[in-house]
Amino acid sequence: MLELEGVVVTYDDVICLRGVSLDVHRGEIVTLIGANGAGKSTMLKTVSGLLTPRSGSIVFEGQNIAGLTPDAIVGLGLVQVPEGRRVFAELSVEDNLRAGAYRVRGRERVRGTLADVFGRFPQLAERRKQLAGTLSGGEQQMLAFGRAMMACPRLLMLDEPSLGLAPRMVDEVMRCIRMFRDSGMTVLLVEQNANLALRLADRAYVMEAGAISMSGSGTQLLANEHVRRSYLGAKTKQA
Repeated sequence: MLELEGVVVTYDDVICLRGVSLDVHRGEIVTLIGANGAGKSTMLKTVSGLLTPRSGSIVFEGQNIAGLTPDAIVGLGLVQVPEGRRVFAELSVEDNLRAGAYRVRGRERVRGTLADVFGRFPQLAERRKQLAGTLSGGEQQMLAFGRAMMACPRLLMLDEPSLGLAPRMVDEVMRCIRMFRDSGMTVLLVEQNANLALRLADRAYVMEAGAISMSGSGTQLLANEHVRRSYLGAKTKQA
């Protein structure tokens, strides 16, 4: 469904992505873990069209999208929920959701999707006229999820969705990601909480210094000694 091959990205001639290759198959949750500054968010921004690769290909549903505008990429069904939620604080919950449907044609389709979002996130329905800036962090994350759903994505990219949330809301984020997959969406997840991410993942990649250093199933990487030591807080085995 999505395939990156040899993607190189630079900032001011500094290489940030070093020949990244990965793929996401339809119906999967694929997660990308790594330390801060490893290049995870840069990769998502590149797939979303916010950055243009210096070389390499990004193919979505058989079309090379490298160099397309973010608007065009959303129109193809590839939608990103950015780190930090980034809701429109001065707009109501409902207006935030409707803003997510700006590429969707047909009022009936928009109304139907809005009803579906409110059904999946009852707390948003209760607060539909409330200003988004007055919501809690967890409620804003649900709003960001709902706004992405309004675009009718086929592949949903999530950038650090659990960041800064209380443990109860982290559990809710996990439930929502599973719900997305169960409803037919494909999910590419970038997440600092490696334990959470790997438990959710069908497959996973590890990014280090702008390159993919390891891949496997979520279960395989949870059991990998390097991953456990570097990202899960496990102690090194004694000789």
